[in-house]
Amino acid sequence: MPENWPQGALIVLGASEEQIPLCREARRREIPTIAVDMRPDAPAFQFADATLTISTRDTDAITDALGDVRPAGIVCGASDAALATWHALTLRYGTAYVYPESALAAGDKAAFHEITASCGISGYGWTVSDNSDEVVTKAAQLCFPLMVKPVDGSGSKGVTHVTHPDGLPAAVARARSYSASQTVIAEEFVPGRPLAIEVFMQNGRAVLACIKDKEFVGVSGGFVVKRLRTAQLPTATRDRIEATVEHLCRALGITDGPANFDAVLGTDGHERIIEANARLGGDGVPRLLTAAYGVNVVRALIALALGEPFGEHLAPTRAAHAALELIGSPLSVEGELIVWEGVAEARTLPGITDVELYAGPGDLVRPHDQSGHKIGLVVAAGASAADASSALDAACALIRPVIRPAEETK
Repeated sequence: MPENWPQGALIVLGASEEQIPLCREARRREIPTIAVDMRPDAPAFQFADATLTISTRDTDAITDALGDVRPAGIVCGASDAALATWHALTLRYGTAYVYPESALAAGDKAAFHEITASCGISGYGWTVSDNSDEVVTKAAQLCFPLMVKPVDGSGSKGVTHVTHPDGLPAAVARARSYSASQTVIAEEFVPGRPLAIEVFMQNGRAVLACIKDKEFVGVSGGFVVKRLRTAQLPTATRDRIEATVEHLCRALGITDGPANFDAVLGTDGHERIIEANARLGGDGVPRLLTAAYGVNVVRALIALALGEPFGEHLAPTRAAHAALELIGSPLSVEGELIVWEGVAEARTLPGITDVELYAGPGDLVRPHDQSGHKIGLVVAAGASAADASSALDAACALIRPVIRPAEETK
């Protein structure tokens, strides 16, 4: 740890690939950064001016290590683990922006169900418990299929799709192993069109809202996001969904700042809000928003954290369609990345706005069974949805990670 931390720094909570844009934007503005993550090899560390290898959940350890640092602001990207610390540190240091304590309820799936019900939003069957036997017994009385999850999880970690009561014990044990509170929620699976909604609030209003279609692939009994694209919806449906999530943001105490929601547009034409994250969206969503609308939610978040006007970064400068695909290992076992093929060619294709790689030759890569195991992403934009999808398909057909299974390296 440095003896003298940079004063006036931006503290970035988390240093996964999702925080790299925050560090890059701060560097563009010549604001020093202190990145915090418990992993010594966290990928965003190389983009920070100083690093602190401590869990983002450990508020006291972070403040002890920083000593007399007086940060200019504190930010967090797509990291649910750091949200309580974000609130605590903004209070501790008296920063211009204080992350709202009430927003932490979004990270508890059971608490969020209660909030949606209090807002009069249609729900579905669910049960929750920190007792494995109890959640298995109560879940067996719900309508199958079910989704079994850690109540405080994110990024598809520990999630299992269960079609029969016999599968509940293993699914509950798996979810419990990913839960910091050892608590599991079982929810009735909602059939329909999966959607994700990004929101950025200003003065209690959603000044930016983007509804996206989500495409999943099934892995290890669960699902992981494979592709996102800006959704084409009837105006009335779009307006209703945007009004619903704006209402939920206010219920969570989010008057300024980002949030995102997972939803399903059911076969009955009504949406069900599945869960919420009171933070920026992960999986490259900020890049998708820039490609589609020319907005920059990363700049807006940093400006908000510093107490600066941030609305100008959320004003659309174009109206394109965009699509994003996450790249994961094609293997079902761990392996070593040998080389990337086709990346240079893909970057030159018309419509491709971003190709990001998170793993290099020699790196260990894991099966893509959760968001944190992605090894890259591609973003495309076009005048129509078909144009964006076509460009993305062409790029993804070229890009190939060559991976040697781990057993072959022994």
